[in-house]
Amino acid sequence: MQKICVAMALAKVEMVLTKPVTFVTGNSKKLEEVKMILGHAIPFQSLKLDLPELQGEPEDISKEKARLAAKKICGPVLVEDTCLCYNALQGLPGPYVKWFLQKIGHEGLNNLLAAYEDKTAYALCVFSLALGPDSDPISFIGRTEGRIVPPRGTRDFGWDAVFEPEGYDQTFAEMPKEEKNKISHRRRALDKVKAHFYTNEYVVQN
Repeated sequence: MQKICVAMALAKVEMVLTKPVTFVTGNSKKLEEVKMILGHAIPFQSLKLDLPELQGEPEDISKEKARLAAKKICGPVLVEDTCLCYNALQGLPGPYVKWFLQKIGHEGLNNLLAAYEDKTAYALCVFSLALGPDSDPISFIGRTEGRIVPPRGTRDFGWDAVFEPEGYDQTFAEMPKEEKNKISHRRRALDKVKAHFYTNEYVVQN
């Protein structure tokens, strides 16, 4: 939060774009959360794009997706990658958690730590902004500490049912949306995105 406040105190620089920012997602639940968190702070539109599933470190994956999306759209884009990282497994499943969930389900995600005492984990969110097909993407990272638990709550949004944030006795899936959105990894990353847009005046010129 301190970094955000410092950023907001900087002199504004006009950011000229030829098109509105396109948030690339086909996930309606994710789009709903982003809209709730951003409100009207950033004018954007959403679009589902088929992008390749990349491998590597989370920030590298996010930046490369932003480059590819910006080339397809020929305009500014915002992409997001989320990770669930187990400390006992040196950060795995990380950016591949979507595929783990599809193959082994919520119970499987919990059972991955059955042989380990350390159940701690962190949720990581990386947003990358590319202002156009020839620009270098900028990343904004949010992280929430917690632990992996047997699934509780609804199972309609990713791995929320197995992640219990630090200091709470509810999983993300059990929390009211407003409460989750105050502390989530996505919220923390989007706070940095908002700070960036605050310090760079957003101007669309056709």
